[in-house]
Amino acid sequence: MKALLATLLIAAAPALALAQSNAPAGPAAKPTIKKRGGAVVPKTVEEAIEVDDDPAIILTAADLEIAKLIHIGDIPCELGATVHVTRHKREGFFIVRAGLQRFRMHPVESRTGALRLEDPRAGAMWLQLGNKSMLMSQKIGRRLADECMSPAQAAVADALKKNPMPSLLEPLPATTAAPPAAAAPPAVAAPVPAVPASQ
Repeated sequence: MKALLATLLIAAAPALALAQSNAPAGPAAKPTIKKRGGAVVPKTVEEAIEVDDDPAIILTAADLEIAKLIHIGDIPCELGATVHVTRHKREGFFIVRAGLQRFRMHPVESRTGALRLEDPRAGAMWLQLGNKSMLMSQKIGRRLADECMSPAQAAVADALKKNPMPSLLEPLPATTAAPPAAAAPPAVAAPVPAVPASQ
């Protein structure tokens, strides 16, 4: 009985393989995109998924002002990584891509003065300082890209290397000369009340 079952399975194997190879490409087929130069390549899963457009997020006037200050374009980072920041079709929103990860971000006011974009659904944040930017995942608690610098940020970083800011922990240097004392105002004599002459 076992020998008969094994013989049937061996005989059916080529037929099953042929049926699988001739199967029409259905919904499981990978979508493709046309790249520069006319080459057609499969889309990555992240490129095939649309970034959601949550109408519940409403930006304030302050948020829109922050959005005007965000650096746009391909921003090189450490270790050869690149973060791509582009404007979204909706005003004040951005698409931030790093590798295969893609986020739809909007500005959030920061108490520190840093420019900040967030994707609350994905738990990601793009933090832009004067001399560098970084992409962080709040879900996994680590940086996805660090030391990212646009040309303007690279100029600020270079200026800071040449003229570093003084440390907040070090005392201020003593001055060699005391500041000049302010001149005292001239003394004004108080009026003396008139005394009536005695008779």
